[in-house]
Amino acid sequence: MESTIQKNSLYHLDLEKKHGAHDYHPLPVVLAKGKGIYLWDVEGKQYYDFLSAYSAVNQGHCHPEIIKTIKEQASTLTLTSRAFHNNRLGEYLEFTTEYFGFESLLPMNTGAEGVETAIKITRKWGHTIKGIPEGHAQIIVCDNNFHGRTTTIISFSSDAGSKDHFGPHTGGFIHIPYNDTVALEKALQENPNVAGFLVEPIQGEAGVYTPDDDFIAKAKAACTKYNVLFIADEIQTGIGRTGALLAVCGNCSCDAHCERQEATYVRPDLLILGKALSGGVYPVSAVLADRAIMDVIQPGQHGSTFGGNPMGSLVAQTALQVIKDEKLTQNARELGHFFRAQMNQYIQKSKIVNLVRGRGLLNAILINDKEDSKTAWNICLRLRDQGLLAKPTHGNIIRFAPPLVITKDQLADCIRIITSVLEEFEPQNS
Repeated sequence: MESTIQKNSLYHLDLEKKHGAHDYHPLPVVLAKGKGIYLWDVEGKQYYDFLSAYSAVNQGHCHPEIIKTIKEQASTLTLTSRAFHNNRLGEYLEFTTEYFGFESLLPMNTGAEGVETAIKITRKWGHTIKGIPEGHAQIIVCDNNFHGRTTTIISFSSDAGSKDHFGPHTGGFIHIPYNDTVALEKALQENPNVAGFLVEPIQGEAGVYTPDDDFIAKAKAACTKYNVLFIADEIQTGIGRTGALLAVCGNCSCDAHCERQEATYVRPDLLILGKALSGGVYPVSAVLADRAIMDVIQPGQHGSTFGGNPMGSLVAQTALQVIKDEKLTQNARELGHFFRAQMNQYIQKSKIVNLVRGRGLLNAILINDKEDSKTAWNICLRLRDQGLLAKPTHGNIIRFAPPLVITKDQLADCIRIITSVLEEFEPQNS
């Protein structure tokens, strides 16, 4: 019998609070529908999505081509495990390795799984190829990194909330400041057992911390010098988000799919992808590398039941084709310049916003208040009231990352909403 309970936002919020683990602090809005750049809550109110599920829906919510693909495959074959071959995986592997310019791909499901996979590959490469004594392979990471929340990953996190009381922590990691190639060179020189350097080309969770333009290139050169693998975590920054196919492409000007322009492109030894790899429709992640690195993994040494399943494989292939066909990378590049230019105009006369930073359509504003203040949170609540969804990170930073299908007119309307809300919080108006 159909329940007569009015299933409004409060109803759903109460259910989550009562029956769910309290591991997140979401903005209080309950969403029921998405299409393109828009979301609707259970009461039917429409919002601009300015988070894109942490850049998982670069192609927009419920992209018709991706949805068509998953429906067709879901009714045909969903899972075989890797005990058998399926008719989708090989074509996905061929398409995606050619798409990104690598020789091989290891399929997994979540971003954190992708990072764990890259760590295992790197350590085994260090022991079996570089000759590091067994059990002594180290990986350099950056302060304020975010690579996931598995036990190994939190072991090298700078975030006390992620790691305190979850020990004992996994060893084998060396910390350096982000955007500091001098510190990287020193760590490589002093530690001959380093197998890899794991880095986000832009630190998303840290507040869209964008490094110097030459940081990635210099870091790769240092890794090459010391025979160390350069590992790019592009789970959040990859697949068009930054106005380039990958953030390691730098400030490129590619008109085509990806020209890997010599002046800007830096090729990682291992590339980690997730999130938008499936357009936010299905959990898919991947680690890409050339054979000389990937082939250290042999049968029985790594994998997952769902990794490389036919549904995820076909969905990811379709999602990548959408990025290419609709020139979403180029759109992100153009509109990113427009967004930052407009926000900088506002900042010139603002006392509540100190800075806008980012690349492409991955941007953030720095609120002029302490990290433990509620100002940024309250701004996001008002943005919600005005029909735009965003969320703070690190207390006083608000990240803005709409789906890459957004148009200039839509973005201009969003900027109007953002600046009008910020006006409410300017000191003279508070």
